[in-house]
Amino acid sequence: MPGTHEATPAKQVSDAPSPRRLLSTEKVYQGRIWDVVSDTFQLSDSGDALTRDYIDHPGAVAVLPMNDEDQILLLKQYRHPVGMDLWEVPAGLLDVEGEDFVVGAARELAEEADLAAGTWNVLADVFNSPGSSSEAIRIYLARDLTEVPHHERHERTDEEAEIEFHWISLDDAVASVLAGRLHNPSAVVGILAAAAARAGNYEGLRPADAPWPARPSQR
Repeated sequence: MPGTHEATPAKQVSDAPSPRRLLSTEKVYQGRIWDVVSDTFQLSDSGDALTRDYIDHPGAVAVLPMNDEDQILLLKQYRHPVGMDLWEVPAGLLDVEGEDFVVGAARELAEEADLAAGTWNVLADVFNSPGSSSEAIRIYLARDLTEVPHHERHERTDEEAEIEFHWISLDDAVASVLAGRLHNPSAVVGILAAAAARAGNYEGLRPADAPWPARPSQR
């Protein structure tokens, strides 16, 4: 009968680590930025061995910059695997050993958007593609923005040299997501999370230094 599933209290709906017996692991491809590994494991002590190949990813941070007029900054950048120019938010890999997450986010904000922020909060923590990659992304909301002085700005190269900037109201950004005009996962999640946070006057957001236990390399 439809509708017979019992409701679960919101605080009990929480992803959790689930260690399984790892029988073997092998690096099958070593790339310039990330590797592909092949793990063989058991779901239970009596279960059959399963093998899964996936991208071993260092993780990433993304930043949704918001000004005092409730506008957010989007960057247009070419992404070769999908062959499209995507409107995104500043983001980058956590590939500096020992670097604090928010420090990495501030670095990406400065390098990609020529901005610094005085107020930081965590918007959302997501796995980009948990069936095929260990990539974990933390998305921040950055407010109280100031421009990086010209003489201190990062020189962008390769695809980043073509970056274009566009300020858009948060409401228009939400409409673009729902209309299927935006596709970058960090931008989509960040925009919708920011809209939900604004509805609560941003009071429910976590601090910038909130623990991130779900990131695989943190466990």
